[in-house]
Amino acid sequence: MNDTLTVPAAAPASQTRERKPFVTIRPTAGWQALNLFQVWQYRDLLISLASRDVKLRYKQTALGIVWVVLQPLIAAGIFSFVFGKVANMSSDGVPYFIFSFAGLMAFNLFTNTVGKIGGSLTGNAHLISKVFFPRLILPLSAVPSTMIDFLVASGMMVGLMVVYRVSPTWTVCLLPVWMALLLMLAVGIGLCAASLMVSYRDVGYILPVFLQILMYASPVAYSITKVPANLRFWYDLNPLSPLIVAFRWSIFGTGLGDLPHLALATGVTLLVLLVGLFSFKRMERRFADVI
Repeated sequence: MNDTLTVPAAAPASQTRERKPFVTIRPTAGWQALNLFQVWQYRDLLISLASRDVKLRYKQTALGIVWVVLQPLIAAGIFSFVFGKVANMSSDGVPYFIFSFAGLMAFNLFTNTVGKIGGSLTGNAHLISKVFFPRLILPLSAVPSTMIDFLVASGMMVGLMVVYRVSPTWTVCLLPVWMALLLMLAVGIGLCAASLMVSYRDVGYILPVFLQILMYASPVAYSITKVPANLRFWYDLNPLSPLIVAFRWSIFGTGLGDLPHLALATGVTLLVLLVGLFSFKRMERRFADVI
């Protein structure tokens, strides 16, 4: 009895030439380098990484998400004592505790986003070196967790306004605008920090110090009216300053500040976001080799 071996016929050469890989990786330039549509194609991965970050953030902690409210409450209490009682600074007619708590809400939204995005690449080095996906997914996946923290703190803010009998005005409708600008500024700075941290881990040590200095260089715990007039120009070069003032104005209806400086801060924010995106995409091709 003879055994026979059947060999499938080879595919025609024309079909072999037409067959293409599922993903073709090519260098791009200009606006095409951002390729935000590819991020949308991998949205399931973005949602998965974001949900993982939320679930693991307060895992094995006794108080869990209570830390989101407890930390700014303690900081607001310290600021109220130091700046409100000891230094006797003005809070624009608003109780000093919720005045500083509102500033901390805006600043924490900014600084938490910068910190999480800054460490998003080095914290996921095993994914970058082994799996292909748009690297922009990793920084963007850090944003939802900071938004959840902000929403929890906003609920606490509503409770404090009820306790102190502070009524919101129509200006609260503009609060999402300042939130969006704070997030865009944070994403731009965070992308630059994340890109540099892949090659220079010193950025991970410099970034917390930079954010700490920035908190005292911004009207988080004090009114902008207390800044000396001769230093006001240099002070307003910080784009975070007019945004925090506008954020607090939307909650309490206090002074909005100088509109030209607010417009300048908006333009700088958009510029920082674009610089962050393009610098990230420019250095992206070296991430897997260096990290």
